[in-house]
Amino acid sequence: MTNLPYRRNVAAIIFNQEGKIFIALRHDLVKEGIWAFPQGGIDKDETPVQAIKRELHEELGTDQFEILEEYQEWISYDFPKNILNNSLKHKYRGQIQKWFAVRFIGKDIDIRLDTHKNIEFARWNWIDLNELTTINVGYKKDLYRKISKHFAKYSIV
Repeated sequence: MTNLPYRRNVAAIIFNQEGKIFIALRHDLVKEGIWAFPQGGIDKDETPVQAIKRELHEELGTDQFEILEEYQEWISYDFPKNILNNSLKHKYRGQIQKWFAVRFIGKDIDIRLDTHKNIEFARWNWIDLNELTTINVGYKKDLYRKISKHFAKYSIV
């Protein structure tokens, strides 16, 4: 798989007005109990900022967000060998992501997981940033630790 390219992708840690972070149970991994941050591919001729706004709207059914910060570097990771149901696995070796810290400026009722044809998440919750280490995020644990440490300043209100 090392000869395959990385898929360009965006991802976000979303903070609410109280400094808690948004985490969601992946629709396709409910049985495994894997939670995740919103993320998605960058379309052709789309900037990372445009992509994160589109992805958040598609996955969460709202555009009530403001970008707080864009992480300077792109972060890459390889798909684990044991992923069998990932349709991207045979096209890409992994993903290279541009991360954003985002503030949710709406009301919880604005978040709708069922508005897009490809439902990403089964349910969601606001948690304290330090609770992230107790949630099953699968193979992205180290990545989430790194990025949440960088954006931790937004969890303080």
